[in-house]
Amino acid sequence: MKSIISFVIRFIPRKYLQLFSHFFLRVMAIFYSGKNVTCNVCQHSFRKFLPYGRKARENALCPNCLALERHRLMWLFLQKETDFFSSKLKILHIAPELCFIDRMEALPNLEYITADLESPLAKVKMDVHQIPFEDESFDVVFCNHVLEHVDDDHLACSEINRVLKKDGWGIIQSPVYDLEKTIEDKTISDPAERERLFGQRDHVRKYGKDYASRLNKSGLSVHENLFVKTLSQELIVKHALPENEIIYYCEKGKK
Repeated sequence: MKSIISFVIRFIPRKYLQLFSHFFLRVMAIFYSGKNVTCNVCQHSFRKFLPYGRKARENALCPNCLALERHRLMWLFLQKETDFFSSKLKILHIAPELCFIDRMEALPNLEYITADLESPLAKVKMDVHQIPFEDESFDVVFCNHVLEHVDDDHLACSEINRVLKKDGWGIIQSPVYDLEKTIEDKTISDPAERERLFGQRDHVRKYGKDYASRLNKSGLSVHENLFVKTLSQELIVKHALPENEIIYYCEKGKK
């Protein structure tokens, strides 16, 4: 199973995975039935989650809703640390994750807009370098695992800052590695070389510990939130949460 999933992730375009993978995985859910772990996004329980990743991580992917470890952590953060489920909010969700879309659309307090340049799941076709909304349009912006793909992450974050309302906030996750400084070379276009240097064929940089400070140069105010460290080990095991994942919580920068 690990090798199959790794192959599929590497070589099948993401838009096709988004459209069709959940049908196959829901069949797989039958074989993973049990009570050892529970996905807090969809509330389904299994003996374990599916492996996932180019170097497949055990106990990672919910076969029912396709939530990964980071998605389950983010959902819990939204429940415990924000007013996301209670206040009237206008949301921009860039490159929306399948596990979130229907659930966020169903929340009566939200005006929920999904947008992306390529994703078939998004309702608005949008380049994050040029967001087609007016200044201060949104209370919340989500942009997860996008910036490692875009040509100019500074411009993308500047655009997110522009469309956030004065008291707006967001979550901007990306893979962050144990490097002192982000690795980037815009002259590299060969997919194999990008995979070797940046971890994936469609990545254009590999973020290091300077991720938050790098994004702050755009005008956003990005904070490293160690929410997972406040949780009990029992809860971490129950939901198979990533024990060292930092949540990059951002606010509109003050001029």
